[in-house]
Amino acid sequence: MTEKNQTANQTDDGIKAEQEDTQTANQSQNSVKDADNNEVKEDHMQEDSQESNEQEDVDPTDEKIQELEKLANDNEEKYLRLYAEFENYKRRIQNENQINKTYKAQNVLTDILPSIDNIERALQIEGDDDSFKSLQKGVQMVHESLLKALKDNGLEEIVAEGEEFDPNLHQAVVQDDNPDFKSGEVTQELQKGYKLKDRVLRPSMVKVNQ
Repeated sequence: MTEKNQTANQTDDGIKAEQEDTQTANQSQNSVKDADNNEVKEDHMQEDSQESNEQEDVDPTDEKIQELEKLANDNEEKYLRLYAEFENYKRRIQNENQINKTYKAQNVLTDILPSIDNIERALQIEGDDDSFKSLQKGVQMVHESLLKALKDNGLEEIVAEGEEFDPNLHQAVVQDDNPDFKSGEVTQELQKGYKLKDRVLRPSMVKVNQ
């Protein structure tokens, strides 16, 4: 065999070997790709299977229990809210009843004050006749008895003369200039004022020193 033939044969053998190596490499790459694809498919299948299992694991009874628990919680909140509103209403009614009880005589006392004023004016009338004095004494007894009954029901006279003027208790109708009193003091009571416990029924009409 000549040297040319040997060289040609060696070249062919090298080409074949390279082709075989390339084919082997391609087969290896394909195998890796197939393996990766298979792993991805298996992962998807596992996820689908897990989701399917989770859906299958949801028990309709559990869902019903959750709905009932939510309904029970909502009803409990409504009950507590209604209970609080009822307690507030009950306290308000009790307070109103207590106030009405405390000031139940207010209307009667307010209506009877003019009559007391008239009786007191009648007592200021002077006379020397025995019959007049006897009548005056009877009127005075009625006045005292009436005032006692009214005071037993909470009526109080407002102190005015000599006191510091208080716009909550006194109504200034005249300004006075009296050196015997300090500035702002009541020098004279023109009409008595009354209150029921801490509520003013009628303020005193007074003169106030300037």
